[in-house]
Amino acid sequence: MTKTITNNIRRLRFDHDEMTQKALADLVGVSRQTVVAIEKGKYSPSLEVAFKIAEIFEISISEVFQYVEQ
Repeated sequence: MTKTITNNIRRLRFDHDEMTQKALADLVGVSRQTVVAIEKGKYSPSLEVAFKIAEIFEISISEVFQYVEQ
């Protein structure tokens, strides 16, 4: 079994007044394409970006990202 990083960013955006990928990207300081790639699991963010995302949603990093067996 291999482990991969999953995330709840899409649901979190939806729960926060349907925040757009662009709005989240602007708040984090990355491109919209980076947010798309992170959401789709194609790119693992740096720790700094991961913490910024968690801070924006006012939750812990483990509530945003999970390291699970696939």
